Amino acid sequence: MLITKFLQITTPLVTQEAASESSITLIDLIQKGGFIMVPIFLLSAITVYIFAERFLTIKSATKNSDNLLVSIKNAIKNGDLAGAKNAALSSKSAIGNVLLKGIAKIGQPIKTIEASMEATGKLEVMKLEKNLGILGIIAAIAPMLGFVGTISGVIKIFYNISLADNISIGLIAGGLYEKMVTSAAGLIVGMLAHIAYHFLHILLDNVIHTMESASLELVETVSE
Repeated sequence: MLITKFLQITTPLVTQEAASESSITLIDLIQKGGFIMVPIFLLSAITVYIFAERFLTIKSATKNSDNLLVSIKNAIKNGDLAGAKNAALSSKSAIGNVLLKGIAKIGQPIKTIEASMEATGKLEVMKLEKNLGILGIIAAIAPMLGFVGTISGVIKIFYNISLADNISIGLIAGGLYEKMVTSAAGLIVGMLAHIAYHFLHILLDNVIHTMESASLELVETVSE
């Protein structure tokens, strides 16, 4: 009777201890991915940096665009071109630079004003697109690196089997870990880079639309 009670008490403790020893952390998984995890990790860091930097830059391109446009339009209607220029300069934004170029051409034909703002707008968009292509490259390369890790893991499995001349879970576990971890990591990083690339392009499209609308309103104000 006492032995039975002792076993009932100790068995859950032993099971719990074994489960805790068999658990694996995220760091352990990354380490099991092998050397391929190093470039994958670097690509993930680059992805995060470019996304954060470009997100803040693109969002600032049209900051306070509505208030800026109202101030410029009111200044132009009152004949205060200097005030309109100062408002555009003080905005320190891409849309402010586009409008500033148009204000500087006031007095010339409307087509000249439009062409000047359009050219400036293209330059500003090119600046905002800086490094976005890198995200597209990462989206393509990261899964490929994961595939390289898969091949490396398979090679390791067969190499261990050839050395031991038998098959066991212990022999193939290391290669399987490397194969699965690198594949998953490469796909995740590639997916994140792909999402970041297209999300930033959506924001950029909104910036372009805002620039075009502001340019049209400035031309209409000048025409009046």
